[in-house]
Formats: sequence, structure tokens, C-alpha cells
Amino acid sequence: MAASLSEVCTVAYVQSVLPSDDTIQGIAISADSVTANAVTNYTITESDLIPGREGLDFCNVTFSYSHTGLDDKVNVWYWMPSPLQFQSRYVSTGGGGFMITSGEGGLAAGLTYGAVAGTTDGGFGGWNNELSDVLLVSNGTINYSMLVNFGFLSIHEMTVLGKTLTKQFYNVSHFYSYYQGCSEGGRKGWSQVQRYGSQFDGAAIGAPAFRQAFQQVNHLFSPVVEQIIGYAPSPCELERINNDTITACDKLDGLEDGIVSRTDLCKMHHFANASVGNTFSCAASGGGGVMGGGAPAVGGSDSSTPAINGTVSAKAAAIAQAIWDGLHDSHGRRVYISYQPSADFADASTTYNSTTGEYTIAASGVGAQWVNLFLKKINSKSLSLDGVSYDTLRDWMVEAMQMYSGTIESTWPDLSDFHNAGGKVIHFHGESDNSIPAASSVIYHNAVREIMYPDQNARNGFDKLHDWYRLFLIPGPARPGPFPVNVLESVIDWVENGVNPTELNATTTAGVDEKICSFPLRPLWKNKDTMTCVYDQQSIDSWLPPLDSIPVPVY
Repeated sequence: MAASLSEVCTVAYVQSVLPSDDTIQGIAISADSVTANAVTNYTITESDLIPGREGLDFCNVTFSYSHTGLDDKVNVWYWMPSPLQFQSRYVSTGGGGFMITSGEGGLAAGLTYGAVAGTTDGGFGGWNNELSDVLLVSNGTINYSMLVNFGFLSIHEMTVLGKTLTKQFYNVSHFYSYYQGCSEGGRKGWSQVQRYGSQFDGAAIGAPAFRQAFQQVNHLFSPVVEQIIGYAPSPCELERINNDTITACDKLDGLEDGIVSRTDLCKMHHFANASVGNTFSCAASGGGGVMGGGAPAVGGSDSSTPAINGTVSAKAAAIAQAIWDGLHDSHGRRVYISYQPSADFADASTTYNSTTGEYTIAASGVGAQWVNLFLKKINSKSLSLDGVSYDTLRDWMVEAMQMYSGTIESTWPDLSDFHNAGGKVIHFHGESDNSIPAASSVIYHNAVREIMYPDQNARNGFDKLHDWYRLFLIPGPARPGPFPVNVLESVIDWVENGVNPTELNATTTAGVDEKICSFPLRPLWKNKDTMTCVYDQQSIDSWLPPLDSIPVPVY
């Protein structure tokens, strides 16, 4: 290993240790594209999932490659710790939404642990471009090369090239390889673990946006509920229902802390109609007059909302309850799961019309864009919900499942390669997530148990699974409740030191240290100071309703 950053952080040195073209069949690396510049005394500010660090020195490296027979260019970007700070680790990262990269934020996640960290632009034409910019060649025609790059291939290629570069840059034969990502980055993580399991020693995967056919169409479920019930509640009215829910369900874990840690019990014992008749009041936002009893605002605009007050209506409660109950088809069969009680009603958010003085139903932005891009194959963010029924949503989900099962569903439950290679994964999800239902992660975790240990009963199967794969449900959506900042550190400790995290360390914004139970165990507090993790079969079953409207297994 070279002695100093200045010796290795030059274009000439990086060119001399580039992976060869035969590292991955069918690619050609451009040595002329290499950039390398030294960064010293760098500070990473602590954020969710990334602990803060100071005094970091690294080599900022980029280069590009192309695929034989394609007129393309894929850029890759690596932060290489100085030889003195390199701790024999490599970390791959992913993006969020339609982005394949998290840029410097993702790279920092590796650097803080002394790891080489890598990211890619997926061949989308630049670091600020996303899949929606390149998915359609033209209306009606999908660019399947870009879809595959986004789905799994570019992260894989970036990882193979990054690991080879790490080996040659530091002249080392052994180091650990990890993945970290959340949301879409979490889906990408599972795409790698499922397809290229032996490539990683460990993964920290948060709130994965996998099962895209269901996940993205599901964003349209809430406004369709509003449309079918025939009522557009103000966000303030739904906020009152949610606040009532948090108050009613806060103590179900035995601790009153303003956080719903047992959304499963909340779903079984609390109902939205308990809020009917309760008053709500919200201040004006962005200008506008006072609105009450249906009176129009004075001087308002479409971008502002007036002050509002009223009482929760039966229709608003029916909307909230229907959203909690999840999508069912016209035969009463369940299509998919929904958000847990205490998640706010983001998808149900309505828009104020200053001309009519009323709130109007609006299709969720990501849901509308996804249906347009992936199903209708048009580049538009506008989608009319006229005539859209629960059966329509169900049909869109099945259609998308058929079209994209091999690219962006990323729910393959047989993880034999990863397990046999000794891999460890911590999977975590906020119970009150308002964009990706927490039950989505529970369904997958359980599917892996059933596929990997088909001859074991549930409890024994979970015991075996937890030797290498654990799921943690984080109380609340994220902050102010206990949040596990150092998840990747826990994975590293598991892989490198054999410390199986039966509970996950977490810290509240008040600086209070708490533990998070490994699912299927659930938290139960006694005397406000002692938390135990308990097995509750009824609770487990509430997370795993049969999706009997779908003709094939949903993993």
C-alpha cells in the first residue's frame, strides 16, 4: 500500500490501477476520462444514518465506461480514503425517487467508516439526471437499456469496478464489501443482494421502495378513496384525525412519549370514527382569508390556503379508515396493504381552489408520474382520476407486475447465494412511513423466511433467519422518536466481529438512548423505564393479510 494520499491521488496513478476491460465482459473503460483530486480535512455532518466525522482525507475519483455495441457512457464516482485512513472496506450506495445516485451524501456514508464509497449516474447523461429523463425514447417506446441500468445493472457494474479499483489502488487482497441505501436506494440494495449475493458481506437497507408495481400505483389509492366517497377533506381535517390517532395509540406500548410504537395494536383497537365531531383549526398558509363552515376565502390563491376551522366529518373519518384498511377490489378481496395508523395522510392531500373556496382531490405526484411513464408510456405528470376505480388500480398493479417483475420489483425471496456466502443484512423501516408502507417490508421478510426455511414453523424459521437477516420496525416515521443513526456500523460489527444485533441501538432527538426490537418481537414497556421485546402472534398476523385479489404470490 502506498504511504500517502499525495502518492496515490494522481490521474496517472489511478489510470495505472484501473480495472481492465475484461473485468466485466462487454465494457470498455475510458482511461482518458479519469479525474483525481485530493480532498483533505473533510468534515461529515451527522445526519440520519450517517455519523459525523472530522479530519477525513480522500481521493475524489471519477471515470467512465461504455458497453460494446451501445452508444452510451456511464460515469462512476468513488471516494477513496487516504491510505492511512482506509479501513479495508468498500460501500456501494444508491439514490432515491427516480435518481440512481445520492451524490456526495451517499459517498459520505462509506467514507465515515473508512470505506471506499461508490456511486453511478447509470448512463443517464449526468449526475443530475434521473430515470424519468431517459426512460422513454419517445411516447410509447421504453428505453429498456436505461430501465435495466436503473433496475439493477449499473449498481452491479459500479460495485464490481469499485471493488477491483479498491484492490489495486491500495494493493490489498482482502477487504469487506457493504451496501447502504434507503427508499429507492433500499430497493437497489435488495436488487444486488438478490442477484449478486456473494458480492457483499453485509447490507444496511432502509424502507425499500421495492415491489414497484404495487408501491407506486398505491400512491393513487388515497385520492381514489376520496373520489369514491365523494369528499375532499382539507389537510387540516385529516391532520386532526391523525393527531387523535397518535394520542389514542401512544400508550399501547406501555410508554407515553408522543410516538406510536405499536401501530399493529392501533390498527386493531382504534378506528377513525372516534374523531367525528372533534374540532380542528389551522392557520393560513401563504396568505388568504378565514375559512369556516364552507365560506370561501378572501384574497386567496391556488398556491395558498386560508385559515380553517371546523369539526371532523363522518366522510373524512370514512376516508381515513378506508385508507388504513387498504385497497380491496369490487369483490371485497384484498389487493394490497396500506400505511399504518399514525402515518400522516400525505397521499390524500387535497388542493385549495381560491376561486371556488373549496378543496379539490389531486392525484399523488409520484403515483401519477409512474403510471404515465411505466404503463401509459407517456412523459406527463398529469393524470385524471375520472373513472378510476379500485379495480382499475388493481389492474394497473397486475399489469405492472407482469411487465416489470424482472427489473424493478426486486422481491426475489430466495437469498441462498447471499446466505451461503456468509452475508448479513439489517433491514429497517419506520412504522409510520407515509410513502412506503411498513408492512411492505414485513411481507418480504416473512417471504424470505418461508422460502428459506419451508420445513420450520414460524418461530423456528425466524430464529434461523435471524442468524443472518433481521428486520427492525422503527417507531414513528423517523424523528423525534428513537432512530438508529449507525445502522451500517451495526452491520459492520455483525460481519467483522460476529455481534448479532438482537436489538438495534437508537437515539431520540432529546439524546435518550433506546433499543429497537427485532421483528417479529414487539416493544412492551413496564414502569416507564423497562422495555422488553415480546412475541405476539395476533400482532404478526395483522401485518400479513392475505392478498387474495392477486392470482400469484406477492413476495
